[in-house]
Amino acid sequence: MTEQPSTEADDDVITVDQTDARSLVPFIAAGVLAVLVLAGIVIGGLLSPAEKNVTAADKLAAAVRNYVEGVNSAHTLAPSGAVCRDFDAGRSPLAGQDGVEKTVEVTNIDTPEANGEQGKATVTTKVDGKETTAQWRLISSSGKWLVCNQPIPAG
Repeated sequence: MTEQPSTEADDDVITVDQTDARSLVPFIAAGVLAVLVLAGIVIGGLLSPAEKNVTAADKLAAAVRNYVEGVNSAHTLAPSGAVCRDFDAGRSPLAGQDGVEKTVEVTNIDTPEANGEQGKATVTTKVDGKETTAQWRLISSSGKWLVCNQPIPAG
């Protein structure tokens, strides 16, 4: 290979114009936007905390589970803090299931409904492999749902 002699056209210098003014405005705008989004998330969390998103049905189901956990841990039919005032263990939702000294398991909570301070749910429990379904009555006291005695049957 032989080297070609250079011509004057090959020696022309190409000049690049780099006089464009650079600006920080886009970067600052992106930073401000990110701060605004984060502030919106924080304010939204403060104004609407997750615990306020719990439905009445969720609260009723939690009250049923708290009652059963109390029965299982205390082995009594009236754990304190989970039942209504004037609670009668003989008329409790678990009465007659031989649950004393045995583990009670909640297998299903169906159609929990709240109507003001009154609530009800159809609850299926299992004691020693035997399932029983009953409608449980609950009331709201000081913002907390409590398990109540079953209504006295008419007759």
